[in-house]
Amino acid sequence: MASLKFPIFLFVSSLSLHASMAEMICEDLPKDVCAFSIASSGKRCVLETAAEKDGDAEHQCRTSEVVVERMADYIESDECVAACGVNRNSIGISSDSLLDQQFTAKLCAPACYQNCPNVIDLYFNLAAGEGVFLPDLCKAQWSNPRRSMVDLILSSGAAPGPVSSQATGLFAVEAPAPAPMW
Repeated sequence: MASLKFPIFLFVSSLSLHASMAEMICEDLPKDVCAFSIASSGKRCVLETAAEKDGDAEHQCRTSEVVVERMADYIESDECVAACGVNRNSIGISSDSLLDQQFTAKLCAPACYQNCPNVIDLYFNLAAGEGVFLPDLCKAQWSNPRRSMVDLILSSGAAPGPVSSQATGLFAVEAPAPAPMW
């Protein structure tokens, strides 16, 4: 009987070893865990919209070109999704949510900022792409919750983008049109 247990043990061990060495591929992930996941390659998974032959749109999990340096084979926990205020149904990767004060408040809250390194890494890089240092944005959020990412961008010395002459509101600025170059 003892001689039979050892081969069974080896077989079961080899199965679990094989399962643990399986690659995580974004295209194989269910849509409900795609966003905020990281493939075995270290690339972020992203939910994208693809048109079907009948014209309907379908969401698919794809591998992005965004590489995460110190993480792989990772699916974000439901706890971090809730704590950080991110949405697993987010299409693509965008910094737009950093402009939302309610989102930034959740992102910078200790429950997210101190416990969810994957989400923080993503938004750290997205903020950097906009010329903002995420720790500065969070420090501003903690000390003055009404200060937004737009304020930080404007105070960083980065030039604001063009504004339509029809724009109204806080950031509408009228400027003379440039002289024609004849």
